[in-house]
Amino acid sequence: MLGLSLTTYAQLLQEKTEFTRQDTLRGSITPEREWWDLTYYHLDIEVKPDQKFISGKNTIQYKVLKPHQVMQIDLQEPMEITKVLKDGKPTAIRRDGNVYYIQVGNQNVGDINSIEVYYKGYPREAKRAPWDGGFSWKKDKNGKHFIATSCQGLGASVWWPNKDHMYDEVDSMLISVTIPKGLTNVSNGRLRKLEDLGDKVKSHWFVSNPINNYGVNVNIGDYANFSESYDGEKGNLDMDYWVLSYNLEKAKEHFKDAPKMMEAFEHWFGPYPFYEDSFKLVEVPYLGMEHQSSVTYGNQYMNGYLGNDLSRTGWGLKWDFIIIHEGGHEWFANNITNKDVADMWIHEGFTAYSENLFLDYFYGKEASADYVIGTRANIQNYRPLIGHYNVNKEGSSDMYYKGANMLHTLRQLIEDDDLWRAILRGLNKDFYHQTVTTKQIEDYISEKTKKDLSAFFNQYLRDTRIPTLEYKIENGELKYRYVDIVDDFDMPIEVEIGGKTEWIFPSSDWKTKSIKSNDFKVDRDYYINSEQI
Repeated sequence: MLGLSLTTYAQLLQEKTEFTRQDTLRGSITPEREWWDLTYYHLDIEVKPDQKFISGKNTIQYKVLKPHQVMQIDLQEPMEITKVLKDGKPTAIRRDGNVYYIQVGNQNVGDINSIEVYYKGYPREAKRAPWDGGFSWKKDKNGKHFIATSCQGLGASVWWPNKDHMYDEVDSMLISVTIPKGLTNVSNGRLRKLEDLGDKVKSHWFVSNPINNYGVNVNIGDYANFSESYDGEKGNLDMDYWVLSYNLEKAKEHFKDAPKMMEAFEHWFGPYPFYEDSFKLVEVPYLGMEHQSSVTYGNQYMNGYLGNDLSRTGWGLKWDFIIIHEGGHEWFANNITNKDVADMWIHEGFTAYSENLFLDYFYGKEASADYVIGTRANIQNYRPLIGHYNVNKEGSSDMYYKGANMLHTLRQLIEDDDLWRAILRGLNKDFYHQTVTTKQIEDYISEKTKKDLSAFFNQYLRDTRIPTLEYKIENGELKYRYVDIVDDFDMPIEVEIGGKTEWIFPSSDWKTKSIKSNDFKVDRDYYINSEQI
């Protein structure tokens, strides 16, 4: 997902402090979820653009982890499940709002079983995709249907029935979509086959890697396709581009940022995580989203963020924001996925940080620092980066650029860019295709740096205050301390005294240092405030 000012958000990143039973059913690992492990989906649907209607079924395969007879499947109103078959026979269903409880009978631990969930309806129409998600039913400039799904935060159950919680990713998936002839559907993974059904066409896309629910997408339009092979760390990577037919030549020039993105991020983060499923950019009628191996693009073939530089430094206009940011999510969001959306900063903090790592790779360290420091103007410090657990509630929108500046600060503390790069690559290797918690990320970085970073993370992830260095210079002495800090926060920082760089070690207590110059400046790379008193 991409960041904007808070006022632009609808479902995602909205203010919310009171939670309902439905929030708990959606956001927690309920007893009806925890007993089974999701192994395979076959989503088989027909999309009727003129009616804005979809129908079909999802075959859900699962492994039995413990005895239980009731399964929770999620599908949001106004969509409805019409029947569920187990072993070819109808089974009892009970609905509670957006949750369906399916009676699956007695099962043996270790068995691999499946159910077929039939459903239909007029899915929620996105008002302001991707922040207010659902189906986008649009037309291109030739009057042809131009349709796409987006559902981060709102949940994939807005348009298809599934186990709609981040903790359990399906191991593989087949996506079959029937649409009117003359249009093309592009989904995740690789195209296995196209079926000619007379006045309709059916595409079958197979995803061979684990995928999070909100990453699954349907994109329908008058598409043209071009492709290239990228010589990557794991061999040849197929990179495919699907764009509206009249934008083909424009896209061939503009999408040159895509292999550059791949080069920079394989350097910093390790091999692209989904070689088996290829990499795709797919044009859509909204700004864009990180759908796994099917990244959607709607930045109108402009550099920056719809032609704007979010850092206000000029560096943000050197590249297409959507290609770089949403591409970065293939590593942080799709490869490493938060178990609970409360930890969504893992997706957005690291990916916002990837923007300046892209600059670092192609334009150098000072350019990347200019950019990430410039994005501090977007930070509001109104809520912590970590949200409420077990109710499907993410933290504040500051998870983007406060998260990025936290990581930029951490790079300075480590003082070893080779180690920092090894940590970023190690995260993607050691948590490959996994769902994770904030604690796992914190512990991993602390272990690799051999530093106790608990107070550091508490300060930037769980508190809204930014550390302020108070200092005074009198009679050849520098006195300094931190205020607005959590317990035990004592982050060392680099300062410049009389033109010479030195480390100081502030804490909540006043400290004194003899100096020979009153010329004092805090290194800009540390995300703190400073105040001479």
